[in-house]
Amino acid sequence: MDQQFSRYIGIDYSGSATPRDRLSGLQVYKTDGVRDAVRQFPPSSESGRITRWNRFELYEWLYDDLCREGPCVVGIDHGFSFPKSYFDRYSIACWDDLLNDFATHWPTDRDGITVERVRKKQRGKDKRSGNPSELRLTEQWTASAKSVFQFDVQGQVATSTHAGLPWLRRLREKFGSALHFWPFDGWEIARGRSVVAEVYPSLLRKRYPRGDRTVDQQDAYSVCRWLAEMDRRDALERFFQPPLTASERKVAHREGWILGVC
Repeated sequence: MDQQFSRYIGIDYSGSATPRDRLSGLQVYKTDGVRDAVRQFPPSSESGRITRWNRFELYEWLYDDLCREGPCVVGIDHGFSFPKSYFDRYSIACWDDLLNDFATHWPTDRDGITVERVRKKQRGKDKRSGNPSELRLTEQWTASAKSVFQFDVQGQVATSTHAGLPWLRRLREKFGSALHFWPFDGWEIARGRSVVAEVYPSLLRKRYPRGDRTVDQQDAYSVCRWLAEMDRRDALERFFQPPLTASERKVAHREGWILGVC
């Protein structure tokens, strides 16, 4: 069977500092499924002096790549949504409403804004926050995934999640229905359509020799290579259809799901 996608991108995300600060933890790998995954550098690296991405530049690069011909699958290492309890607590109906509400209270895509700065503000009166004990269903299905609200611990995903959600909203506004955000736009991916999905590199990084890559580079590389290999084996579609009951799918349609968790 022909491969569903023509490009595969793995992103190890970082929510540190501001949107325009260059970060060693922000890594990107890409492949066409034929050659090995290759580390990507920001467009400004053409001068030979800049090798680190910032979140603003990554968003622009990803937007340009998704505008290219041919379907692409992108795996990003941060939470795409929040637990059902958060939706219920703040009377949020759906994922798009969550993105809009979050951008209002956590404008972490704005110049000069850090997640930590907004965290301090959220301790005040008009806050939108969660409890570290709150888990999404997909996190309950893994042995080690942490809550998207669990800050200040090793291996936490909270900071990258709170920095990354506004950029998903920007992509959503740019592409609309032309770009499939999985599983919020449905569990099945139409042929010829590009898709963006949440990934958890800890599930994958030991599958491939690390070589001289840093941990962050290995995470992005592993996601990218795994996506391409699963598509080549005609197995990726199975991971887009985790064995959930009807009620579980209803919950995950708002909470999101980690691609590869079955």
